[in-house]
Amino acid sequence: MSILWKRKDLVGLKDLEAEEIQLVLDTAKSLQEISLRPVKKVPTLRGRTVANLFFEPSTRTRVSFELAEKRLSADAINFTSAGSSTVKGETLKDTVRNIESLKVDLIVMRHPASGAPHRLAESLPISVVNAGDGINEHPTQALLDMFTIREKKGHLAGIKVAFVGDIVHSRVARSNIWGLTKMGAEVTLCAPKTLLPAQVEALGVRATSNLEEAIHEADVINLLRIQMERQSESYFPSIREYANNYQINRDVLKHAKPDVLIMHPGPVNRGIELSSDVMDSPYSVILDQVTNGLAVRMAVLYLLSGVRNRAAKKASVHS
Repeated sequence: MSILWKRKDLVGLKDLEAEEIQLVLDTAKSLQEISLRPVKKVPTLRGRTVANLFFEPSTRTRVSFELAEKRLSADAINFTSAGSSTVKGETLKDTVRNIESLKVDLIVMRHPASGAPHRLAESLPISVVNAGDGINEHPTQALLDMFTIREKKGHLAGIKVAFVGDIVHSRVARSNIWGLTKMGAEVTLCAPKTLLPAQVEALGVRATSNLEEAIHEADVINLLRIQMERQSESYFPSIREYANNYQINRDVLKHAKPDVLIMHPGPVNRGIELSSDVMDSPYSVILDQVTNGLAVRMAVLYLLSGVRNRAAKKASVHS
């Protein structure tokens, strides 16, 4: 039986069911071919307006959402906190309500405060997509990661994925943990003990500080950037020491499977978490992640739009 998307918002993967994740991935697969057409556009969201609210710097996520909206023929309003009324003291709530008063249909939001998109979704009747909130979640990044793994490996159940890097500050890791474990994958986290969350085993994953142990049986190695901007204290002696112990390079890959995939949500710090020669090697599917992000974000916008369509039809029937 086919599942129908019923959620107004996508603010995280923690509360999604496996069937809902499967629906997003399958929908993204069906929309993937649009970008291969001579005219890369469909009228699905024609007449709809999407507001992209980015209160943090972003390249891949922001551009990917903007392009996804254009592919679906939506009108887009692009908002960044720099140069806006927020620098004059306007609250987030007032900023968003002003934008809502322009009759937008959907909001895509990135914010440095964990939980900000959730609070927004609870207070607004329109759909909200979390494009990354603090150190909490980044659901569309995890979805595109899972889409890429499924595309390359054929399935997610039983796949072994090792995350290496700044786990404790990573919203990407959190969303991936929720998503991958629900889809039957096995997850290992690898980092210095200071960069591993407390009580990590409660998340249903394995944790180690030994890189060779983490990657030995891994089908996928997903590297995470050291987020210096989110660190208020020193978590390791130096970047050089971190790279010496946790960088993925050709020598380290001798301990991994010959068909292992190297992933990274970006931006990559070449020479720290990943050597340049590995990043540019056939092991790397980093650019595939970027490409697949477009299809996944199109799928999210499409599914949320369907919820609004059904709600509008229901309202018109009872009016």
